[in-house]
Amino acid sequence: QLQLAESGGGLVQAGGSLRISCAASGRDFNRHVMGWFRQAPGKEREFVAAVSWSGDTYYLDSVKGRFTISRDNAGNTVPLQMASLKPEDTAVYYCGARKGAIVRTTSVDYDYWGQGTQVTVSS
Repeated sequence: QLQLAESGGGLVQAGGSLRISCAASGRDFNRHVMGWFRQAPGKEREFVAAVSWSGDTYYLDSVKGRFTISRDNAGNTVPLQMASLKPEDTAVYYCGARKGAIVRTTSVDYDYWGQGTQVTVSS
């Protein structure tokens, strides 16, 4: 079982950058697919990015080229570097962990979640 905790959210102007991170504790971190999702008010939770055991990355089309996900298996962290932020990126960002090796982009396929961190992009 993994426990996840996000950090690093905040308020940033459009065009700016922000780095959020997920710290994991528990067993077998390196045997979980790690993902970032976000949820804006009144909307469903949507996939943002994921990273496989081996470091392969996957992104929502609208964040490709702006966001970068990575993982540190020694430190059990998953940073999400966000650049060229837009007001439509405003949401609560959640870190998720999925047992096994297959990468999925739907929230129902993830087994563990953090409490979320708010990212607000002002125009």
